[in-house]
Amino acid sequence: MSVIALKEGYTGEIRDRVENYRGKQLLFVGWEDHLMFCAPHCIPVEAATPFRALIDEVLPAMYGSHPDWQKVDVQAIEWFRSGEAFTPDFDRSIGENGLGHKAVIRFRTPGLTGIGGSCS
Repeated sequence: MSVIALKEGYTGEIRDRVENYRGKQLLFVGWEDHLMFCAPHCIPVEAATPFRALIDEVLPAMYGSHPDWQKVDVQAIEWFRSGEAFTPDFDRSIGENGLGHKAVIRFRTPGLTGIGGSCS
């Protein structure tokens, strides 16, 4: 995400470069239609992390407190990378799925729209 300085000629060190995360990169993850989580989570991950680990370990830890999570059919999830639909390869790494530093992924779980259908 680029930022525009309001003061002309402003320069500064960019502190959120991938080099500053000790071998990890930032990944933003959001669950559509579940505003109990009002914004994507930002998590540090290694690019070599298998996408399946995201599914099996990371997402349940982040979203398991929501009553809909127990009903999620992982095979039916619709995935979006930077707003565009994509089909991740669960057996490839996060990096091999085209997710670089500060990438944004969102997912939709068809038929699940929050508590009582409220998108919460």
